[in-house]
Amino acid sequence: INFSKNKVICGYPLSIFFIVVNEFCERFSYYGMRAVLVLYFKYFLLWDEDFATSIYHIFVALCYLTPILGAIVADSWLGKYKTIVYLSIVYALGQVAMAVSAIHDITDTNHDGKPDNMTFHIVLSMVGLFLIALGTGGIKPCVAAFGGDQFTDQQERQRSTFFSVFYLCINGGSLLSTIITPILRAQECGIHTKQECYPLAFGVPAALMVIALVVFIVGSPMYYKAKPQGNIMLKVCKCIWFAIRNRYKHRSSKYPKRQHWMDWAEERYEKLLIAQIKMVLRVLFLYMPLPLFWTLFDQKGSKWTLQATNMNGNFGLLVVQPDQMQTFNPILILTLVPIMDSLVYPLIKKCGLNFTPLKRMTVGMVLAAIAFICAALVQLEIDKTLPVFPSSSETQLRLMNMNLKSVNVLLPGSETPVLIPANQASDEFTFTDESITISVGTPSVSQKIQLSKGLRQTLLIPSNLNEKWLLSNDSTSKPEKGQNSIRFINGMDQTVNISTHEVDFGQIKPFLYSNYTLLKSGMQDFIIKNATQSCNFKRDFGFGSSYISYSVSDVCHKSITEIEYIQPNTALMALQIPQYFFITAGEVMFSVTGLEFSYSQAPNNMKAVLQAGWLLTVAVGNFIVLIVAEIARLPKQWTEYILFACLLLAVCIIFSIMAYFYTYIDPAEIEAQFKKVDDDDEE
Repeated sequence: INFSKNKVICGYPLSIFFIVVNEFCERFSYYGMRAVLVLYFKYFLLWDEDFATSIYHIFVALCYLTPILGAIVADSWLGKYKTIVYLSIVYALGQVAMAVSAIHDITDTNHDGKPDNMTFHIVLSMVGLFLIALGTGGIKPCVAAFGGDQFTDQQERQRSTFFSVFYLCINGGSLLSTIITPILRAQECGIHTKQECYPLAFGVPAALMVIALVVFIVGSPMYYKAKPQGNIMLKVCKCIWFAIRNRYKHRSSKYPKRQHWMDWAEERYEKLLIAQIKMVLRVLFLYMPLPLFWTLFDQKGSKWTLQATNMNGNFGLLVVQPDQMQTFNPILILTLVPIMDSLVYPLIKKCGLNFTPLKRMTVGMVLAAIAFICAALVQLEIDKTLPVFPSSSETQLRLMNMNLKSVNVLLPGSETPVLIPANQASDEFTFTDESITISVGTPSVSQKIQLSKGLRQTLLIPSNLNEKWLLSNDSTSKPEKGQNSIRFINGMDQTVNISTHEVDFGQIKPFLYSNYTLLKSGMQDFIIKNATQSCNFKRDFGFGSSYISYSVSDVCHKSITEIEYIQPNTALMALQIPQYFFITAGEVMFSVTGLEFSYSQAPNNMKAVLQAGWLLTVAVGNFIVLIVAEIARLPKQWTEYILFACLLLAVCIIFSIMAYFYTYIDPAEIEAQFKKVDDDDEE
């Protein structure tokens, strides 16, 4: 395809449209994959929540470490265009590897719906994530700068608009992907057995990344490709290292002190470069407390998504998936950025308040801490719906009376018998002994029951007390993915079959029980039949409940009794909206302002150095999640949220003190002074 490099549409170079489409597709690919990642770890790879969260944050941290590598490669070796192309190929391969790793049929030889060789899936997914981190991080510092290179000096206004559109594409891609990929994940797919469709949820982002690469390459003839001009970051590092080494060599008191430790580099490097590095170091020093903001911010993709799995996603007209709650972040960003810029900040200025960038960042940190306090309050609401499960030294026992008349039950340690009505179950009793004796009826019939510690169990008391008393194990955890755990007990003297359109509970013999079966939320139509009759009954299920249903007379629903073992999720996902609002408002005030501040305080040729330093704070923040969670080891999730909020508030105080003593500078003015001195020296 032959295009002219000078082709302009609406004042913009035609090449810009290829770059913008590329960025939209790439961000869709990245955020779409990331939206379902922690659920993939938990429900497909079967990792526990803590380990899934740890791997998630290690991956995010790597995505923000590799930009330094990408910047060095682009500036000193390949140039921006080739770096983007080569690393995009690596990126696409990583996305494809993730999609393949989620296909359970590859190793599911017995067709039971579960991979038989989990090692294969884990290794392939980890390779895929490493390639994605290398790709997305490597091209991150290149794409925006490459887009800026396409404009001439006469297109300064268009260049400024391009960066706004570029930011819009990032959030547009993020918004669409976090809506679409959770919907794809919730579908069922598979060759032999149907499971949640993670291959499709990862496959669509992989396809978008391939499209992004193709679109970018198609625009190649139109691009202005600046040649590599040496890496300023490398030069800065060498200068700093020389200053440290030179200072160490001249540490004796006989050498006169210098005003700043960077002045020890004057023997080899020009004063202008040293002055520029001093300006950068002043800002980097301010960056030191900032990683903790990202520690909180990036947990919306891990801990907050896992929190949503224990909530009710029913919003009335639509049911929201747990990983779709992340869409509130890009929606709120697109809403809050213009509101802040055109309304809030001008209003504060009219009130006569000097709301400096550093003050804005401080407020942003406070808002993030408030978001985690909101998350803790939501977690307390969730915890109210969770049953108290037995400890490893206890057993919980529930008694079920399968008689057509009430019975009295005498339990160990009690002198008063418990009355259990006909066709009903008792409350749960907790025992520390593994072997107990229970007496039932008048005259009483006693049996010795062998319990298992750490379990919840149900004792089935038959109508004929001299027959065998059955003991069954019950659910000891909340059903995952918002599903409902259901079991049927047949209290009749004939075999019955129970099924729905999706699952079959199978044949249940007299006075026996079925296994627990997971059913989705919503209306379920049950068919119960025996050799002579059949009938249906419907039941509307919520999210995350556990029930036992049983019948003692006939197969029709009027005689079916239902016992709630674990109540459904009653905390609505809508309760998470305030925490998303505060964290996003904090992001707008902290992140957007922080970048603006960094650019205004950095010399023109070292803005890339500060960009790398800013991204490094994100990486460090994700590592802090792992360290704090590992050291704290708090038993309750809400206490962990409060801990993070308190840590950020403490750091916020330190940052506000540092900001108070910071003096704003004009880098161009300082550079001009040094250039003037150099010119005078030459004369």
